[in-house]
Amino acid sequence: MPTWLRQNRGEIFFFAAFAVVMTTGLRQPVLSTLQRGLLATGLWRATPPTRPAAVPVQFASERRDYPHPLPLYTLDGRPTNLRRFAGKVVLVNLWASWCPPCLAEMPGLQGLYQKTDTAKVAFVLISLDANPNKARALLKRRGYTMPVYFPAAPLPAPFDSPSIPSTIVLTPSGQLADRHDGMADYDTPEFRTALEKLAN
Repeated sequence: MPTWLRQNRGEIFFFAAFAVVMTTGLRQPVLSTLQRGLLATGLWRATPPTRPAAVPVQFASERRDYPHPLPLYTLDGRPTNLRRFAGKVVLVNLWASWCPPCLAEMPGLQGLYQKTDTAKVAFVLISLDANPNKARALLKRRGYTMPVYFPAAPLPAPFDSPSIPSTIVLTPSGQLADRHDGMADYDTPEFRTALEKLAN
């Protein structure tokens, strides 16, 4: 073995392993696992949402007044609309199965979903996968039970984010309470308490 190869074999191995990860199917799971580790440090905790100023606590009872008539499809292909969640706090999360930061934050979203009163808070995870079967397969493989939908039309503001993951929190009357672009850990007592407080 040449001397230069012996002296640099650690660096050569590192770059070879990096190349294999980045050019094969290992890229997405490895990157999402690393990013999940970063979320576990607690540095990327989501800021708890607060009620916007001048938004009445009471909800206008008629769904036609809801400001976001966003058409969606359910996981099994049935048409629905975001306005069906009028009267609840709505956490909308935009994600895709090919997005490592999206996958990194999904365990936290699942944890939050399992601990939150869904009679008051609706979870609307919108998959932006071009092939819905990829999203369905990922959810089944990982055992996620959160409600997932697919857009039935181009996403209007405030959902038209230039990047994913993006999370939007709406008040029961449909007003924007919070928005976070990029990954975050939502499975915290503070965030859950803020959602439930927003619902009351």
